[in-house]
Amino acid sequence: MPLVFAGLGNPGAKYAANRHNVGFMAVDAIARRHSFSPWSKKFQGLIAEGTLGGEKIILIKPQTFMNLSGQSVGEALRFYKLGPGALTVFYDEIDLAEGKLRIKTGGGAGGHNGIRSIDGHVGNAYRRVRIGVGHPGVKEMVQHHVLGDFDKADRDWLEPLLDAIADNAAMIVKGDESGFMNKAALAVQGKAGVEPEKPAPKQQSHIRQARPQQAPAKLPESGPMAAMLKKLFGNKD
Repeated sequence: MPLVFAGLGNPGAKYAANRHNVGFMAVDAIARRHSFSPWSKKFQGLIAEGTLGGEKIILIKPQTFMNLSGQSVGEALRFYKLGPGALTVFYDEIDLAEGKLRIKTGGGAGGHNGIRSIDGHVGNAYRRVRIGVGHPGVKEMVQHHVLGDFDKADRDWLEPLLDAIADNAAMIVKGDESGFMNKAALAVQGKAGVEPEKPAPKQQSHIRQARPQQAPAKLPESGPMAAMLKKLFGNKD
């Protein structure tokens, strides 16, 4: 049985370079890198077939417009008699900084209409590859932001990230999600516009944690030692 990789976006040249279309860009990169079949029309979308990690993969780009993505993806899963566990969806995520990539299975739509549509048609128990496109800062600008084209400067991180997705897509098939995310992070490390990953807070070793904390030594108040200390340091309160 095949696995389905769906990239989300809007059809047509008008939207091709939009941030909202980065899901299309991701599956296009996979198709090119791994010599998938030419794109053909099926399931209210465009599909291409190939293999990754020894598994047959169906790439699909719904042509229903973003808000109805579930119609296309649901039709494909029903045709192949697949459950949501066979589905991986690539899409833009405004709640991730530019160039960041995260994978999770299940969860809510987070305001993404394409994901909301897929949830309504197949349930939510599928893998999501969330590609950060950043947030404009105010809610009223979100639509303009995601339906706007990537800036020329964004190519510095976007192209290496898409290359990393294509190069390492087989890791998703094999279930190595953390390895895939690491490859993506390394690809954009130090690129313009990409925030560095925050290191995990430094923790004490388990030995140091287990060692009882010693109270500061109490200085003698009388006797020869006290007299010597007073001579050295004087009477300091």
